[in-house]
Amino acid sequence: MRLRHDPVYPSRRSPVLAENVVATSQPLATQAGLTILQQGGNAVDAAIATAAALTVVEPTGNGLGSDAFCILWDGKQLHGLNASGRAPAAWSPERFPDGMPQHGWDSVTVPGAVSAWVELSERFGKLGLATVLAPAIRYAEEGFIVSPVIATLWAKGAETLGKQPGFAETFLPGGRAPKAGERFRNPGAARTLRAIADTKGRAFYEGEIAEEIIAFSQANGGAMTMEDLKAQKPDWCGTVSQSFDDVELHEIPPNGQGIAALMALGMLQHTSIRDHGPDDLTAVHLQIEAIKLAYADLHAFVADRAHMTEVDETALLDPEYLESRAALIAEDKAQDFGPGAPKRGGTVLLNVGDASGMMVSFIQSNYAGFGSGVAVPGTGVSMQNRGFGFTTKEGHPNRVAGGKRPFHTIIPGFAMKNGQPLMAFGMMGGPIQAQGHMQLLLRTELWDQDVQTAADAPRWRMIKGLDVACEPSMAPELLDGLKALGHQVQVEAPDNAFGFGGAQLVHRLPEGGFAAGSDPRKDGQAAGF
Repeated sequence: MRLRHDPVYPSRRSPVLAENVVATSQPLATQAGLTILQQGGNAVDAAIATAAALTVVEPTGNGLGSDAFCILWDGKQLHGLNASGRAPAAWSPERFPDGMPQHGWDSVTVPGAVSAWVELSERFGKLGLATVLAPAIRYAEEGFIVSPVIATLWAKGAETLGKQPGFAETFLPGGRAPKAGERFRNPGAARTLRAIADTKGRAFYEGEIAEEIIAFSQANGGAMTMEDLKAQKPDWCGTVSQSFDDVELHEIPPNGQGIAALMALGMLQHTSIRDHGPDDLTAVHLQIEAIKLAYADLHAFVADRAHMTEVDETALLDPEYLESRAALIAEDKAQDFGPGAPKRGGTVLLNVGDASGMMVSFIQSNYAGFGSGVAVPGTGVSMQNRGFGFTTKEGHPNRVAGGKRPFHTIIPGFAMKNGQPLMAFGMMGGPIQAQGHMQLLLRTELWDQDVQTAADAPRWRMIKGLDVACEPSMAPELLDGLKALGHQVQVEAPDNAFGFGGAQLVHRLPEGGFAAGSDPRKDGQAAGF
């Protein structure tokens, strides 16, 4: 990674270089993480503080009722944590004759983010939850000034979700969404965060907060029970990886979409991509075709790992299989691919690095913006809508069932080189995330761009079939070239909850310390000391 002082793309920011760094999509959350590092906390403490703060200051992407995943380097080895929740035990395909709903209590699975904070704190933290949750409690109780991008998304969320149970009471003071520059307070969230800190999370899963969540569920037709909440437990699942030259990309194993980024990289190894620059037509075309092939398999085979009984991650990452899929890519035309036949057998993303060398990639999300729209009165807990990630299709491994984890879009990313940590990174933004991981890794490692340049660069997003969304900052000749190859190009502004994502990156420097970058598409900030 070469550090540049001459910006290649529209943002004129340089990467932040420091021994301790935090990169997030909201500056107040970044400051929360830095505060904990300055108090003697490590990268895990800072990550928890940042994640908790984000539930308050960026409710448009996550909340106390979110799920979470984490990849971290503890100084000696890499760890992967799956803290996604499961479907209520009472769920079955018969409950959803019209398919999975996107909003309301019937889209709500058990929230896992709080269990991730507790697990990480107890295994790797230094300061304890009472200390690391203090900044988030202060933002919730005293209020914070709403930032511009979040204010825009808040107003859009209010239009869609304003009538969902508890939403207006929690998020629409005075009957409307707060505007940029206005102060918003969430005393219920402060109360819940204190209870989490005081009980090491027990209040959320079996105590007073849990009781209020379940009572509200029952009052509004939800199926979730206290037994569902009590059963929540995060899993130390390790990672799955794929090499591209001398760099390894690591992802959380299914039920997430990270395996699609690995599959695409495995296919690209068998193409001419190394002969082209990052914004050359052929390089972009090859990436689009590889990710299309990967997503076709992703949506056909990936689910809760325990239910992937016929096709698992080993089959999907089999080198011979990936080479056979790469052989389908033509350099001179776009194609619409279906799934192959492998051998049978609204989100926030943050990254932290500390002076000891510990690195954390952490992601938590409600799914679509405010999630289900359900907010439990008096608690500040907004519930995710991860149940929308299930299907009711008979025979599909991701078919809804009680106690099952749904297919997940949120994924943390981590790169290793020669057995050493290289980059903690990722991207919020629903379906673009695996695509974004691939784009960011290639820009930083193949094409030697620094983390801020890689975050600034124009992005594309495969939609379906031949449809590809591209940012208007992409060179006109590149857009024309993609169209000539048969891609159905849609030029979109990056102004919605998913869009072209929001990247955060922390890259280790050869002589110690880090380079951090934050996406200009969000309100975010990379900072350090």
